[in-house]
Amino acid sequence: MMTFKYSNVYINDTATVTGPYEGKGPLNKYFDYSYDDLYFGTKTWEQAESKSISDAIDILLAKVGMTRLDIDLFISGDLLNQITASSYAGTNMPTAYIGVYAACATSTLSLTIGANMIEAKEANKIICATSSHNNAAEKQYRYPVEYGGPKRKTTTFTSTGSAVALLSNKKSKIRIESATLGTVIDSTISDVYNMGAVMTPAAADTIYRHLTEMGRSADYYDLILTGDLGIYGKKMLREYLQTEYGIVLKNYNDTGVMLYNLDKQPVYAGASGPATASLVTYSYILEQMRSGKLKKVLLVATGALMSPTMTNQKLTIPAIAHAISLEAV
Repeated sequence: MMTFKYSNVYINDTATVTGPYEGKGPLNKYFDYSYDDLYFGTKTWEQAESKSISDAIDILLAKVGMTRLDIDLFISGDLLNQITASSYAGTNMPTAYIGVYAACATSTLSLTIGANMIEAKEANKIICATSSHNNAAEKQYRYPVEYGGPKRKTTTFTSTGSAVALLSNKKSKIRIESATLGTVIDSTISDVYNMGAVMTPAAADTIYRHLTEMGRSADYYDLILTGDLGIYGKKMLREYLQTEYGIVLKNYNDTGVMLYNLDKQPVYAGASGPATASLVTYSYILEQMRSGKLKKVLLVATGALMSPTMTNQKLTIPAIAHAISLEAV
C-alpha cells in the first residue's frame, strides 16, 4: 500500500458525457451531455464508447479555453480488450499518452498517476479520462445482449459514458490532497453476478490503510464515496469495515447506487463500470464541493480484475481499490 501527499495539484475542470439510462437518472441535470441512444452516431457500441471520450474532451477544453495542443499528457482507461476505446480516442490527442487499466478503479488510478506527475513538476496540464459502455461490456464479459439471459438481483448494470478531468498546478476550487494505491485482494468469490461482494474486501482494505497511513478517522471526511459496489455491496462494506477494522461509516454512499433511480430503472443492484465513479464525482459531487456543501471527500473507486477467459477456467475474481482525497479550497 502506498499513500501520497500533494501540495499543489488541482482539478481545474471536468466534463461528462452519458448514455440514455444515465441521462434519465437522478443526476441528469449535472451531466454536460447525454445521448438518446447507445450508438452516439457511430456504427458500433465500441466506437460509441471511444467517441464519448473524445466528446467529453471537446467539452472540457471548451470550458477551460484550451486546445489539445495545450495538454502535456493524456491518461485514459476503459473495459474493452486492450483498452481500445481510450487508445482510439488518443489518436485525436497530439500529446503523450498513458493507457491504464484497473477495471472500475481506473478513474482513481489515472488521477493518482496524474497527480504524482503534476506534484513532481514533470507535467503542467494532464487530462485524465475513463469510460464504459453497457452493451459493449455485456458483449465482452457476459452473454451477448441479444441472448436475453436472466440475471440475479445482485447483478450490476454497466454505466455508459465518459468523464474527463483536467489536472494542473493552477489553483482552483478543488484540490487533490492525497491518494492511496490499493493492493490486489482475492475474496475467493467466482460469481460474476455479485461484483459487490467481490470488491468489498478491497474497498475496506484501502479505506483502512488510507485512514491509518494518514492518521485519520472516517469522520475526517464529509463523505466517503465508493465506486460501484451497488446496493448489496454498499451494505456489506459497512458491516465488513465495522467487523474487521472497527471503522463505522456514517457519511458514506456508493456511486453505483447514486447514478440511477433504482426503484424505477431496470438496473438490478445499481451501476458498475469505470465511468460510474467519475461520472458521479466529476458532476454532482464536485458541484457540491464548489458550493460549499462538502469540503472533504474520499473517493474510493473499486475494480474487479477479471477476464472472461479466467472466469471460464473457474478461477476466483481478484479486486482492487484506489483512493483519492479531494478538498474544497
